[in-house]
Amino acid sequence: MTAAVCVQNLHKVYNSLHVVNDLSLTIQPGESFGLLGPNGAGKSTTIRMLTTLTQPSDGNLVVAGFDVRRDPMDVRRQIGVVLQQTSVDGDLTVWENMELHGRMHHIPNPQRQKRIDEWLGFVELGDRRDSKVKTLSGGMKRRLQIARALLHNPKILFLDEPTVGLDPQTRRRLWEIIRSLNQQGMTMLLTTHYMEEVEFLCNRIGILDQGQLIALGTLAELRERHGEGILMRQTGDRWDYQFFGTLAEANDYFEQQPDKTGMMTRPSNLEDIFVELTGRNLD
Repeated sequence: MTAAVCVQNLHKVYNSLHVVNDLSLTIQPGESFGLLGPNGAGKSTTIRMLTTLTQPSDGNLVVAGFDVRRDPMDVRRQIGVVLQQTSVDGDLTVWENMELHGRMHHIPNPQRQKRIDEWLGFVELGDRRDSKVKTLSGGMKRRLQIARALLHNPKILFLDEPTVGLDPQTRRRLWEIIRSLNQQGMTMLLTTHYMEEVEFLCNRIGILDQGQLIALGTLAELRERHGEGILMRQTGDRWDYQFFGTLAEANDYFEQQPDKTGMMTRPSNLEDIFVELTGRNLD
């Protein structure tokens, strides 16, 4: 099976600074892949290179079977992109934004109108088709961006922090939409600052730090690798964390302590592993 995304030895250098440094990874068709990292780790730059928006300094990128450098137009026909910045036109209506995108992709009528109706219905914006985009809420605008990205039936959807700045209820509704797309076979690459978003949406996870891939695997594999149990110990106004192979091992260690004040055990989670690897919380 041909990989949906294949990255080999990818580099991006700005003013002698390696923003992305020798990144290699493969994403299979139908996979939902989460890319995590602190601010400045290289996540958005990686997305921009994969979606033909930024030229790599070095390395090989193949998306949907096409070389990103040699065949950028073919790549664009196969991908949908939802960037964290709102990119829909506020002075146009919801329908006009979709119509413009459909014409740019040369989707003929009546197929274009049928797809617009289908995708606006899918993201629950059918009743707002004649509303100016500037009258929509932030969550509605993000849903419109997703519908627009899907209008030309892409094989791969790139989502760069798609729920940033949204309220919890809106974020959860977007998760349901994104997960439904993946369950229908859509390949996805998602960057986010929300750990629970990755845990809910992604089959496999990569962690970037200072432009380098420092961890790769499913959540279960990462927990098995770094420890499934944690002992938390309060020291002043902060907590120290100690990993154990299993929660049972953490509990055994806890029971052996003569003074258990300010101590507790629990299963490890993705945020624990992230902080352990990078030394930082996500902003």
